[in-house]
Amino acid sequence: MQIKHLVVITIILTACSVHNKKNYQSVITGIPWYTKDGNNVSAHGANIIKEGDKFYLFGEYKNNDNNRFEGFSCYSSSDLMNWTFESIAMPPNQSGRLSSAECIGERPKVMKCPSTGEFIMYMHADSNNYTNPAVEYAVSNNITGPYEYKGRLMFGDEYIKRWDMGIFQDDDGTGYVILHHGDIYKLANDYKSVVEHVLKHDKTLRTESPAVFKHKDTYYWIGSGLTGWERNDNYYFTAKSLTGPWTNRGAVAPEGTLTWNSQSTFVFPVVGNKTTTFIYMGDRWSFPKQRATATYVWQPLIFNDDEISMPEYHESWTINVETGVWKDVPMKPSYKIAYNDEAVSYKGLWKDAEGDDTKSKRANTKDATASISFKGSQIALRGVASIDCGYGHIIIKSPKGETVHDTWVDMYSNKTVEGLQYMSPMLPEGEYILTYSPTQSHWYWTEKSGKQWGSIDTFISFSEAWVF
Repeated sequence: MQIKHLVVITIILTACSVHNKKNYQSVITGIPWYTKDGNNVSAHGANIIKEGDKFYLFGEYKNNDNNRFEGFSCYSSSDLMNWTFESIAMPPNQSGRLSSAECIGERPKVMKCPSTGEFIMYMHADSNNYTNPAVEYAVSNNITGPYEYKGRLMFGDEYIKRWDMGIFQDDDGTGYVILHHGDIYKLANDYKSVVEHVLKHDKTLRTESPAVFKHKDTYYWIGSGLTGWERNDNYYFTAKSLTGPWTNRGAVAPEGTLTWNSQSTFVFPVVGNKTTTFIYMGDRWSFPKQRATATYVWQPLIFNDDEISMPEYHESWTINVETGVWKDVPMKPSYKIAYNDEAVSYKGLWKDAEGDDTKSKRANTKDATASISFKGSQIALRGVASIDCGYGHIIIKSPKGETVHDTWVDMYSNKTVEGLQYMSPMLPEGEYILTYSPTQSHWYWTEKSGKQWGSIDTFISFSEAWVF
């Protein structure tokens, strides 16, 4: 798709809802998620476990300025669509490893130990320049924490000097730690040390961000290519034993889609009374504004014998947590406002852009804004994300000038795609003004080698507003 130019937008909206309504009626992929109080769901590199009748999501609690360790978060949900902030399950240490000043912490994964009933959290800890990696762990008697930091996970007299990691709990309760580049370690009965290196540097599995799960009698390994935080085609591998041999089965999503613009982190099985649905959980990283703009790509995995795939991108889908049955649920706004509707007023330099079946406005100057008047309970923005796009700033105000929502949105995509970019939290009934403008900044990431990934410019895009 070729896109010509880019611009800024201001929008006036009237949202009518009550605070006790749920934010989401479906799993909406690729946008920032919000709790009922309007705060970002910040839980990347995550996993989910179920305890009682609730699902608990653990992940990296990010800031919008740098990669400093801010703690590991815990959210709960009864439907896998609406999340409530529970706690910073493990806050930064006062000094040393996993302190906010001296260390980074990534990819927290929690398992409940069958033999002790304790909850064990594993994570990658490192120096700020990624030169001192280790798999470390923390322990809590309560699922929401606080988790007591215990230090490095030991295998005899040595610790595991690796970074991208995951966990897997087999049918018999045996726990494993999974490492990038094809390593699997078997945990002791209390999950607090390693007793066996069951798979060593399997070259077939030379991937990052490993996610391992089991379906029937087959083990699956999903991993990303070696492109840092940049999205790429993730591949999957199968074996009849964790020790292998592992077979490369190809891309888990259509090649060239960059795994629907995501990097794997976990696969969670929703076990229902009718079926089990396995949810691929992926991240769209966005440095440095991780808390506000990094998003989630959750998609149901499709099985064909022992093959898995995500052949279609489901922007909005729902799952019944009792039955385990999922279905695609297209979003149905009350009405739509196109980019060229007379209800939209632009200021500054906005230019028309046209691609494959998509028309929009684009901007990247600091004076560009756009505004729309409407009535509804939520507002959503669609636009064309591409390699030359950057961060947009969104502010929602009441007619009296009171700010009710202030956030950013990341329009970058290494693969050009039109889609949903933002959806506001539920707001009390009333009239509002939404202002959308470029920030003249963009997503980037620099590897230790000095190679930089990310956008090549700072455009934002607007094709349509949806009012609910």
